Amino acid sequence: MTDLADLTASDLSDLYRKGEVSPVEVTRAVLDRVAAWEPRLNALWALNADEALAAARASEARWRTGQPLSALDGAPTTIKELIATKGVAKPLGSAATHLVPEPVDAPPAARLREAGAVILAKTTSPDFGMLSSGLSSFHKLSRNPWDLSRTPGGSSSGAGTAAAGGYGPLHVGTDIGGSIRLPAGWCGIYGLKPSNGRVPIDPPYIGRCAGPMTRTVADAALMMRVLSAPDWRDHMSLPPADLAWEKLDFDPKGLRIGLMLDAGVGEPVEPEVAQAVTAAAKTLEVAGASLEPFAPFLTREMLDGLDLFWRTRSLSDLSTLSPERAQRALPYIRDWTEAARDADGIAVYQGFNQIQRMREAGAKAFQPYDFVISPTAPMPAFPAELPSPTNDPSRPFEHIGFTVAFNMTEQPAASINCGYTSEGLPIGLQIIGRRFDDLGVLRLSALYEKLRPAQRPWPTL
Repeated sequence: MTDLADLTASDLSDLYRKGEVSPVEVTRAVLDRVAAWEPRLNALWALNADEALAAARASEARWRTGQPLSALDGAPTTIKELIATKGVAKPLGSAATHLVPEPVDAPPAARLREAGAVILAKTTSPDFGMLSSGLSSFHKLSRNPWDLSRTPGGSSSGAGTAAAGGYGPLHVGTDIGGSIRLPAGWCGIYGLKPSNGRVPIDPPYIGRCAGPMTRTVADAALMMRVLSAPDWRDHMSLPPADLAWEKLDFDPKGLRIGLMLDAGVGEPVEPEVAQAVTAAAKTLEVAGASLEPFAPFLTREMLDGLDLFWRTRSLSDLSTLSPERAQRALPYIRDWTEAARDADGIAVYQGFNQIQRMREAGAKAFQPYDFVISPTAPMPAFPAELPSPTNDPSRPFEHIGFTVAFNMTEQPAASINCGYTSEGLPIGLQIIGRRFDDLGVLRLSALYEKLRPAQRPWPTL
């Protein structure tokens, strides 16, 4: 029998309805899993077992009377620490921040709580969410369950680790350059970065999205039903849309799918990654899709311009802190931001304007296609102790060429496991859809999930 901690949210909803399992039993099983794994994985912040069990008991009572709040009622859930939850401080992964309890839930947390999800804990991120690594000046080093010597990725580091480690079925991450998809790819799970504005967040920001990180596409779809509900606090959110999130059946015949094996900038794709992604593409082609090469549109000028803008933004954030506080930030982050200190206004403006260049180039390049597929990252998970694959603050984003542009074009994009390296590390396939076609990305993901080769068992302690 599958361990209760490994059951999907879809499974749990069915079992709760039949009365075969209770939310309290499942929550206790997940807490036992956390107790066993967490000393090695370091995925969580602000775990509150008492509150989780109280929420599970309330959920159990609702299921017994046939009045669950949603299909997610009673499902153990974690929320990335960058998303505010009432009464819990938001350290932003950094020892430089002041720990002040948040007054209210941010929209994703509020929607999940209203749906009856059992919120176990927050999940860790690196300093200010600006690394694709679990390295933090505040938290212990987050590690990848598939290989404890490797990173889970970031900045949704703890969320990727928690999903792969079986800390319940539902996890919420955020993504501004790949922070959902990169850990999803490196941890072998499913992660969806929705169209910008599909899931309301607070505070909203250019390119920033919140989205589900789960073991299955179906669970991500269940989460999107809840997460996409409107919230006035996000002035960049899309108009509410009642989409058929759970209807994932899909016929790929006639689809035009672009295959992108070169990001145009950054580290080259490693052979094992390219091989796995190409095999996934052929699987979709055999199913009836038309497969064509997709030429990269991201340029060095675009990536470096965005890098300068982000450095300047982070330098501004650090400058609001006392010098003593700012010194507590990760040295890599301090070195990265300092490089922007002498930049003039025109250079920073030109860097910011590269967001518009990405939008224009991406829209033009994507126009002939229904979907594009690519590696999620050019390499598998790198050593856990490194802040980035290059370990060089002057070249921090050489691994995000496949992901970051689709934050700026505002298109939905997901990562799903498509194979393993010779060392047993997961390899992520990125599936990108047209702007606003979040449901299409979920459906193509669900199709590939059915067609892909058998997956290896989830890591165990």
